[in-house]
Amino acid sequence: MDRSNTARAPFFLLWACGACLRLTVLAVPPVISVIQKDLNLSGTEVGLLSGIPVVIFAMFAAPGSIVIARMGVRGALVGGLLIAAAGGMLRAGVSDVWQLYLATIFMSAGIAVMQPAMAAAVRDWIPDRSTFGTAVYTNGLIMGEIIPVATMLSLVLPFFDGNWRLALGVWSLPLLVTAVAVGVLSRTKTPAKAAPVHSGGWLPKLDRKLNWRIGLTLASTTSTYFCVNGFLPSFLNGSGRHDLIGAALTAANIGQLPASFLLLLTADRLQGKRWPILTFAAISSACVIGIMFSASAWTVFWAGLAGFSLGAALVLSLALPPLLCKPNEVAMTSAAAFAIGYGFAMLVSFLSGLAWDLAGHASAAFIPILLGSLPIFVAVPAFARAKEV
Repeated sequence: MDRSNTARAPFFLLWACGACLRLTVLAVPPVISVIQKDLNLSGTEVGLLSGIPVVIFAMFAAPGSIVIARMGVRGALVGGLLIAAAGGMLRAGVSDVWQLYLATIFMSAGIAVMQPAMAAAVRDWIPDRSTFGTAVYTNGLIMGEIIPVATMLSLVLPFFDGNWRLALGVWSLPLLVTAVAVGVLSRTKTPAKAAPVHSGGWLPKLDRKLNWRIGLTLASTTSTYFCVNGFLPSFLNGSGRHDLIGAALTAANIGQLPASFLLLLTADRLQGKRWPILTFAAISSACVIGIMFSASAWTVFWAGLAGFSLGAALVLSLALPPLLCKPNEVAMTSAAAFAIGYGFAMLVSFLSGLAWDLAGHASAAFIPILLGSLPIFVAVPAFARAKEV
């Protein structure tokens, strides 16, 4: 193989694997109304279907690090891709909501295995450019969120004559192709003696301060992103601005793209610095306040700026495990951070819904979201005191 192609292979694989983290998950929202009508789902059942991936991501983060310890980075990525692809294809044959739930759980478990493996892959494949490698796979992740949302209703669903089952199943094909590419092109750089070790426990390691610092840093960005997307439509609808929902959600998600490309250009210069994380976190918190007190075109602006700042903060947060940990600890630290981050996001989502019910207006949901954006301001300065960044 040509040496230049070999040098580029890790970046291609990181980008492709990052996209595969979201392709099959984000294919569902565009057709959720079609699924609801076909399977006669209640609102609670729709909510459960949407919430399954986040729950599984939190539950399977630590077991995912065990897979990495036993199979290595390449084995974990290939295995996770194949499991996720199989779960995605099973959705093409479901006949009721329970089968759809089971297929979604299976698919999400494969992705949950991949997430801590991505940090380990960055550390293993390009150890000297951790932040840039993270920016590459996060750019893929963001594109994996945008592509199915943009093409599902306009291209994929019509191609299958409105059959949502086949339209969901086809998104497993990129995962299968990526699994083959990882198996063929990836080359481990970590010597055998530095292979990941694991105690064998199925729970995340929560007894290390570093895991909590990284976990809370990730928790702020994760909870803010998911909850802003989750409650923004209800807030605008309740404020009589249903016409802004599409534009606001598009802005919140497309806004991540320029941030991702910015980080690709500046990642090496920002690597290991605290101020960029804190700056982007402050902007995203301000955006939550802006959304709370607007139900106009300004809401679209604040949503877009929130997407930009959260996208940048996410890249810098995800880069922390490969940057701060020894090679054999990256996967376990990432697993604990994902468990803390997604668990925190579920808690904030629950408290936001509770605040909405108690206050009687969806704007109250943004109070817990704002509070949930604040732990990063405690966690990141702690890196300085511990001389970790």
